[in-house]
Amino acid sequence: MSFDFYAVVVGAGAVGLACGRALSRRGLTVLVLEKEPHIGQGVSSRNSEVIHGGLYYPTGSLKARFCVEGRRALYAFLDSRKIDYRRCGKLVVATAEDEVDHIEAIFNQATINGVEGLEHLTGAQARALEPALNAHAAILSPESGLFDSHGYMLALQGEIEDAGGSVVVDTPFEGAERLPGGGFRVQAGGEAGTTVTTRLLVTAAGLSSQAVARRIADYPIEDIPAGYLGKGVYFRLTGAAPFQRLIYPPPVPGSTGAHYRRDLGGQGVFGPDLEWVEVEDYAVDPTRVVAFERHIRRFWPGLPEGALTPDYSGIRPKLHGPGEPQPDFQLKGRDDHGIDGLVALFGIESPGLTSSLAIGEAVAAMLGHD
Repeated sequence: MSFDFYAVVVGAGAVGLACGRALSRRGLTVLVLEKEPHIGQGVSSRNSEVIHGGLYYPTGSLKARFCVEGRRALYAFLDSRKIDYRRCGKLVVATAEDEVDHIEAIFNQATINGVEGLEHLTGAQARALEPALNAHAAILSPESGLFDSHGYMLALQGEIEDAGGSVVVDTPFEGAERLPGGGFRVQAGGEAGTTVTTRLLVTAAGLSSQAVARRIADYPIEDIPAGYLGKGVYFRLTGAAPFQRLIYPPPVPGSTGAHYRRDLGGQGVFGPDLEWVEVEDYAVDPTRVVAFERHIRRFWPGLPEGALTPDYSGIRPKLHGPGEPQPDFQLKGRDDHGIDGLVALFGIESPGLTSSLAIGEAVAAMLGHD
């Protein structure tokens, strides 16, 4: 049977585009559908652009594996495409004696995960690197960094299109049904709604992952995990950036916690925090600055009064609610839902951006294209 495309990917964020790129590299014709007017306007456009080392994630988890593999592949990709990045390193900081055991556990987990170049630092050694820092002790992760995520996504789109595929925006996924001989009939909306056929289907829809799965005929409802919205806001510093490296206090439940970065433009940015919300609302509540200032002064006592201004917010597609353990990424294939040729992704939050190239390769392998 002939198909309009060999693979359709739903979602043109970093992960969806990485999946499309992985399939394109195997000689397959790929169509990526995006409901927004531009690529990367969902979760991928509202993050800190940090390249994570892979420190925190449980042994053997997809997050641990994909973060380390993805980070290594990402630096090579950015170098080859001349995309802006800075491998600035990260300090995970214990600001008091009672946090030392916590960062030591992070060091041990990162070592198990295969993170390279880790160092224990005394407070004095950390302050020698970053004189404005309050640190009782710290871990240095030299492989952490930050990058131009939009330039990265444009490069992924370019590879898909150079291979003969298409990335179509303003075109929401409206549903799919299985064809008798295998493959899918996919209904796409927008101004010029259309129907296309495909052998393979990948859903990488971020906050819409559960809604997209429900629009696939025969997808078992019981296999769709519950979704929650974890909102985080960012505040930008007026004045000179105090640190060159990423600064992370020990993580909080459900998140790595509000951290510091000096962005590619040279400005200091803090965030995100974590607030559980019921609807997508990206407004930044300026009163949250009080908690930010208190949190930041633990590791930067010199934060001037009134130096933080509201910046932006993001919402993560979480698979756990408040007080629940943070689960792994979910890549659902035929063994999960019983549908041949379909991979559905759920809960691709941090470190999804760093992991995206590795996720794309894993999805291709799940679909029989190692």
